[in-house]
Amino acid sequence: MTTSMANLKVGTRPPWVGLGAAVWLQIASGNPYNFPLYSHALKSVLGLNQKQLTILGVANDVGENVGILPGIACNKIPPWIVLLIGAFFCFFGYGLLWLSLTRTVDSMPYWLLWIALCIATNSSAWLGTAVLVTNMRNFPLSRGTVAGILKGYAGLSAAVYTEIFGILLRNSSPNLLLFLAIGVPILCISLMYYVRPCTPASGEDPAEPTHFLFIQITSVLLGLYLLTTTILDHFIPLNTSISYSLIAVMVLLLIAPLAIPVKMAFYPSSIRSKLDQPPNQEEPLLVASHGSSSSMLESLPKIDSVSEIDTLLALGEGAVRKKRRPRRGEDFSFREAFVKADFWLLFLVYFAGVGTGVTVLNNLAQIAVAMGTKDTTVLLSLFSFCNFIGRLSGGAVSEYFVRKSFTPRTIWMSVTQVVMIMTYLLFASGIDGTLYAATAILGVCYGVQFSTMVPTASELFGLKNFGVIFSFMSLGNPLGALLFSGILAGNVYDAEAMRQHSKTCLGPDCFRVTFFALAGVCAAGSVLGLVLTRRIKPVYEMLYAGGSFRLPNNH
Repeated sequence: MTTSMANLKVGTRPPWVGLGAAVWLQIASGNPYNFPLYSHALKSVLGLNQKQLTILGVANDVGENVGILPGIACNKIPPWIVLLIGAFFCFFGYGLLWLSLTRTVDSMPYWLLWIALCIATNSSAWLGTAVLVTNMRNFPLSRGTVAGILKGYAGLSAAVYTEIFGILLRNSSPNLLLFLAIGVPILCISLMYYVRPCTPASGEDPAEPTHFLFIQITSVLLGLYLLTTTILDHFIPLNTSISYSLIAVMVLLLIAPLAIPVKMAFYPSSIRSKLDQPPNQEEPLLVASHGSSSSMLESLPKIDSVSEIDTLLALGEGAVRKKRRPRRGEDFSFREAFVKADFWLLFLVYFAGVGTGVTVLNNLAQIAVAMGTKDTTVLLSLFSFCNFIGRLSGGAVSEYFVRKSFTPRTIWMSVTQVVMIMTYLLFASGIDGTLYAATAILGVCYGVQFSTMVPTASELFGLKNFGVIFSFMSLGNPLGALLFSGILAGNVYDAEAMRQHSKTCLGPDCFRVTFFALAGVCAAGSVLGLVLTRRIKPVYEMLYAGGSFRLPNNH
């Protein structure tokens, strides 16, 4: 158990209830993905120009990914308070946007809209950090699997919200903002009690792999279901009764992970029964053998006073603390990790993967139009589903090879970035019929970056300050969006549109230079990933020797 866990009250119940609740909270944390669903309404109702709307999009990305404060808070306060703060941000931020869009408050300053959107989407950082950090600590021996599951559900949230927006909210942007301002906080308050530190899973329960497999299968079914219903709704108009039935099935698939704690309550395993038994208080802490303890006591130097004992203990404790700095695989403070080469290598590799991927995601609608596809609904759903598959499979596959051959997870970041290079070149070619295939492949590779970075950061630098370290790594996403999307792609697109004497750019030249640049960034990222993989191979051999994860000495 880490020091940070010891500072908070730890329950004795199994952690599966918290994981089931975390699934719903991860869906709630995906609220920033809704910006495309109401941005057009903000533009038309409030009279914004395209540049003002783009700057609001920057606020959306900044709020979502700046999570340093939630990371620090996870070591200072219980998870339910972190979730409560996220719920308040959601209520306050989206509430202001709703008041502005419905003209309940007239003439709200543009700068206040920007700040409100930042606050609203920053709720995602508080919710996502709380559930991720808590569950990583509750399942310290299955970090890759847990990260893949939780990040996978976060990737599916866009499709879930799209389903709710189209069926329950009748494609109404004001209704969506009201739902985000009231519905999401209610969900958070209802579930925040269940996300808390628990007795960490020991890995001794033989049913544990089956439980994880069950959650993975149900999440894949949910993803396929959402993709299928989106395509059906696109081509076949559905009546009201069928639409509500589709929502009901979606809810059933979302609550499926809670079947595990229900099953454990009715059919407890022998491992769980042993954990529930109180320790034997009559059993001595130290057991003497053949009078050895008495001889050891006689050999110790005599201490004349209690003050001398306190002095010796203080000196000993200080000596242990000042003995050495943490080694890779142990608990680092953020400051200690910040000066390490591995820290910056991991950041740059992650930045290359997600920074280039988010550029395509942010411009996917314009890319589709430029290549002759007018309706981008199915294309966006396809990217969302493949992003989910990448997140889920990245966690599971990296976990398998870590345990089988001590292979560092970063190798998969390098491999997928090599695939991303070829995908960007495919985008740049503009070959007819390749848009959907390229989008699907990119979605998978983009998702892998998330589910491999998260457990890698915890394995290299420990779980004690994981929240802060993970939140800093996440800055690679908005930084990439700013550099590659806001500056590079935007200027290239506008220049080509001006050359065509049109506001809407058409043809592969609209993004060709951008795709070549993204391919070059991924080439550098894949090389850095290989360097990092070679450097940290001994860490994984130390942590996973013997086929199972071993906590370092300072845990």
